Amino acid sequence: TMPADTTAPPAIEFRDVHLRYFTDKGETHAISGVSFTVHKGEFISLVGQSGCGKSTMLSLLAGLIAPTSGEVLINGRPVNGPSQEVGFMLQQDSLFEWRTILDNVLLGPEIRGMDMIAARYRAERILKNYGLGQFMDHRPSELSGGMRQRAAHTRTMCMEPELLLPDEPFSALDF
Repeated sequence: TMPADTTAPPAIEFRDVHLRYFTDKGETHAISGVSFTVHKGEFISLVGQSGCGKSTMLSLLAGLIAPTSGEVLINGRPVNGPSQEVGFMLQQDSLFEWRTILDNVLLGPEIRGMDMIAARYRAERILKNYGLGQFMDHRPSELSGGMRQRAAHTRTMCMEPELLLPDEPFSALDF
């Protein structure tokens, strides 16, 4: 890996982040007082028991939810919603059965109005590199769980995110 760049603002920063959920049964503290920084070039993993807030922290970084208090920043800028520089790969592959694997991978660039010729070239190259080249025209139900996970990873990488947030990326992988 590259050495961390500590001269630039942190790639990720959590400043005293709290997230509480309120229901009719009461208040749940999902995250309490989390602070840390990650610099460009660093690779980190969140490890903990089920329900401890790992996916919640990724959702905060991806801009899918906002903290109750505290601040989440990417490259020195507050996270105020989803960003094109973040690639969030969910635990479930979330592939659409009515689309081929290639069309599933191209969904993000299609929605964002990206150059589809370049996106298709990128998608095909990544699918081939991930051992899925011969399955581009298949439907998700025709793939194993690990192959589906690789297809979902390809979909995320096809967007060329600056920051990759995979949630349990190795749970069904079978490279």
